[in-house]
Amino acid sequence: MAKSRGENGPRAPAAGGSLSGTRENLAPGADAAAADELSSLGSDSEANGFAERRIDKFGFIVGSQGAEGALEEVPLEVLRQRESKWLDMLNNWDKWMAKKHKKIRLRCQKGIPPSLRGRAWQYLSGGKVKLQQNPGKFDELDMSPGDPKWLDVIERDLHRQFPFHEMFVSRGGHGQQDLFRVLKAYTLYRPEEGYCQAQAPIAAVLLMHMPAEQAFWCLVQICEKYLPGYYSEKLEAIQLDGEILFSLLQKVSPVAHKHLSQQKIDPLLYMTEWFMCAFARTLPWSSVLRVWDMFFCEGVKIIFRVGLVLLKHALGSPEKLKACQGQYETIEQLRSLSPKIMQEAFLVQEVVELPVTERQIEREHLIQLRRWQETRGELQCNSPPRLHGAKAILEAEPCPWPTLQPSPSIRLPPDAPLPGSKGKVKPPKQIQKAQKEQQKQAKARGQLDEPPTLSQAKAVAAAGDARPPQDMPPKDPDHQDSAPQDSAPQDLAHHRSRESLTSQESEDTYL
Repeated sequence: MAKSRGENGPRAPAAGGSLSGTRENLAPGADAAAADELSSLGSDSEANGFAERRIDKFGFIVGSQGAEGALEEVPLEVLRQRESKWLDMLNNWDKWMAKKHKKIRLRCQKGIPPSLRGRAWQYLSGGKVKLQQNPGKFDELDMSPGDPKWLDVIERDLHRQFPFHEMFVSRGGHGQQDLFRVLKAYTLYRPEEGYCQAQAPIAAVLLMHMPAEQAFWCLVQICEKYLPGYYSEKLEAIQLDGEILFSLLQKVSPVAHKHLSQQKIDPLLYMTEWFMCAFARTLPWSSVLRVWDMFFCEGVKIIFRVGLVLLKHALGSPEKLKACQGQYETIEQLRSLSPKIMQEAFLVQEVVELPVTERQIEREHLIQLRRWQETRGELQCNSPPRLHGAKAILEAEPCPWPTLQPSPSIRLPPDAPLPGSKGKVKPPKQIQKAQKEQQKQAKARGQLDEPPTLSQAKAVAAAGDARPPQDMPPKDPDHQDSAPQDSAPQDLAHHRSRESLTSQESEDTYL
């Protein structure tokens, strides 16, 4: 896939490495004409005949490519149970990520409930934290005029992104407007990268599940943490990952690896669109969503596994290679994959069971990077290191998650009993300390007849506050701390109420 550069629009895509062969072809064609015809219907919210078309549960027009594929229907009762479990995780995200990350990974493999998918993607990717760390940043970028050399290129690409989805079917509709805003904002946020055509389908998928500002920060995380360097000008990172994929294929499917080697087919000819678009323009939509659920949790390892599974089942047996006698036939075989191997349940099971680990990918990355440096010199793209999923992103961020802690719905006064507590309220620590001090003094004088009362302890505490400790110099009366004495117990009650009370955090689900 070529990187869009310059005022003259996008450069011609390299042979085999473009988005050709997919429904939303970058070159004008029958599908593009059909998309233009649909776009001429007018606003997507108007009664223009589009409302009469049948729309599937994902928002695609029934009969279009995005709506194809057998769906794995989850029973309603199971779906409600999963929603309840995910709500509990999202409302206590810090604890789950710290102690039960494996459980999160298993639930992502089962599939995130559709009603919570957008919110879960934000939490998994760290986009939620990024947004909270940069309040108002997207609005600032959105209000900026933008670089003219990118605006025209972005606008020309808008109608090519999922033209059979109800959000993007209308030229100038709200979906295309938000897509333009997100992509323009990224060119201003990272002007050294600018805009790459493969970013458009990524942003479009995000916009199907969340508002524009949240989609922007998730796009930032994908470009900087999950797939760094993929959208740089020379596409060096994607070329390097192509060599990694081909090397891993030798272990996963020696038959497919041998065939591709004999035909001298460069990995860029078949994997560029797969990886740069995260299979959003390759798989049936139900499979795309399941892959993205796992991708946000486990990182680029999932993209490698999906690519290896497709290559293994498309070219991994002598019977299947009978129809692939040359380069052209092999490329066509990989562009028109069998629906069976892309089916949701089959593909997800194969991906989960494929023994390709992050360590293997990183080890192969070092090998291929050394070969690159020996043959081509140093990489020109200085992209940050790749982070493998939500756990790695969390650990790399400097204390990012406290902002996600739910705030208590009830704040108690310092001397009020906590809900469910039994017995009397314990006196503050300062009074307890005063009581012990008085007991020691009385014992030393041999006058300890009975424990001091609470009022006596308060008097002692007040007297103790009036004089400085013996081991510290007296404070300047003009600079004495004016904080109330009961601030510590108030913080204690606040902390305990946070642990025992229901969170007031309520986030509307973006449907």
